[in-house]
Amino acid sequence: MSTNLRKVIISSFGDPSTVSVVNGSIPAPSANEVQIRVLYAGMGGADIAMRQGVYPMQRNAPLTPGYSLIGRVHQNGSNSKQYKVGDLVACLTVYDAHAELCNQPEKHLVPVPEGLDLQQAVSLVLDWSTAYGMAYRAAKITTGKRVFIHCISGSVGFALLTFCKMQGAEVYGTASAANHAAIREAGASPFLYTDKNWMMAMKAIGGAHVVYDPLGFESFDDSWNILSKEGGHLVGFGGNYNSLNGGKPRGQPTQIVKLLAKGLVPFRPYKTSFYYIDRNQTTFRPELETLFGMLGKKSITVPIRKAWGLEDVPEAHRVWNKGPGVGSVVVKVAEDREIPKA
Repeated sequence: MSTNLRKVIISSFGDPSTVSVVNGSIPAPSANEVQIRVLYAGMGGADIAMRQGVYPMQRNAPLTPGYSLIGRVHQNGSNSKQYKVGDLVACLTVYDAHAELCNQPEKHLVPVPEGLDLQQAVSLVLDWSTAYGMAYRAAKITTGKRVFIHCISGSVGFALLTFCKMQGAEVYGTASAANHAAIREAGASPFLYTDKNWMMAMKAIGGAHVVYDPLGFESFDDSWNILSKEGGHLVGFGGNYNSLNGGKPRGQPTQIVKLLAKGLVPFRPYKTSFYYIDRNQTTFRPELETLFGMLGKKSITVPIRKAWGLEDVPEAHRVWNKGPGVGSVVVKVAEDREIPKA
């Protein structure tokens, strides 16, 4: 039996005019699924890339975006027994979180401790989990390392700043001028991307031991050129250069291959890698649980740049990346309320 709901639809690939909020329906969860009443969903560059049709291996339009959510169990499939109706759960959905209800496989749900700030908590599911993996596994930041982060005021960038500072690194990065004061307050040294002064400044101090670059394409070449001659690691985690700079979107596979090829040249003290996050990775659940614990203990604080309502998601696409502010963007789908236990 299906249930009526409101949801975001990207009708076709293109500009923000393709995004709308519509009435729709959702079927009952299948045997191994759980239907979740969505409270908060994340919103980020992946959603923008999907709207443009350039996210790797994405679904065809029409589609409902929304890469992550936190919500309460609304209905269990016949074989789903782990959670009770009303339990608070998180999920890395990839799609379908920008809706009032969402069906997801039970095995991909992660319990959320009660009492957390849910705006901050939903940002951990994708943005901060991505940053945690890059800081603690992909490049293993240690005390004294010089780290350079592009888009340091963004959702993943600010999380990387936080974790790298916690590891004792010297942190630098690019951000819009309006966000420089906030970045300095957080303990990093900001630069404008466009004037390229960051390249000269980093070379003057010996280069960066690690560079995190979500821009891709030409930016990978510039980031490669600021690596320390002692040895450095360039970590790519996106291809947002054109999307963020008003250009025609470009697909990512070719530039990822180019990045990885740079690191295969023998007798050079440099390494490259491309980082991605997947809910099937064995590290995903334990690292997200660690982050929930850190948030509960107030070891970390997630700045929220903007919280949109579900009906305002089309406007969020229209003004994406405009205006000042640091941190994550989230979508508030519904007020939290107690659901009677089954």
